[in-house]
This record gives sequence, structure tokens and C-alpha cells, in this order.
Amino acid sequence: MRRLGLICGLLVALVASAVALVALKHQGRQMFIELEQQSHRFDELQFEWSRLQIELAWMGETMAIESRARESLGMHSPDNVGVLVAEHD
Repeated sequence: MRRLGLICGLLVALVASAVALVALKHQGRQMFIELEQQSHRFDELQFEWSRLQIELAWMGETMAIESRARESLGMHSPDNVGVLVAEHD
């Protein structure tokens, strides 16, 4: 009788550890999927950051050129000017 109880106990422990193993493998797979998604998102954000840095540098150059034109050449933006569009037949 004692032996049967020991075998049943070991069988329950075996099944419990198998269920825990399956659950942990599933959790590991889910975490890997999340890691891949976040890695992809990081790449997208890195690309966007690079694009914004280039745009910022370009805008800085544009502002520097405009500033030099104002100071050195005495240029200024035109006042409110209407635009006429002439159509040619």
C-alpha cells in the first residue's frame, strides 16, 4: 500500500512538472515574439530619428543662410504680395 502511494505521488509530480514545462515554454515563446515586435519598433523609431536629425540639420542650414542674407546683403522677406497667375491659351 505504501508503495502504491509513493508511485501515485511520483506520477502526480511528473505530470505537474510536465505541465509547468509546457507553460514555461509557451511563456518563453510569447516573450520572444514580444522581443521581435519591440525590435522591429525600435528599428522604425531609429529610422524616424535619423530622418528628423537630417531635417533638423537642413532647417538649421536654411535658417543660417537666411540670417546671412539678411545681415550681409540686407535682404528681407517681401511684404504681403498677391500672386497673379496668367493663363496662356
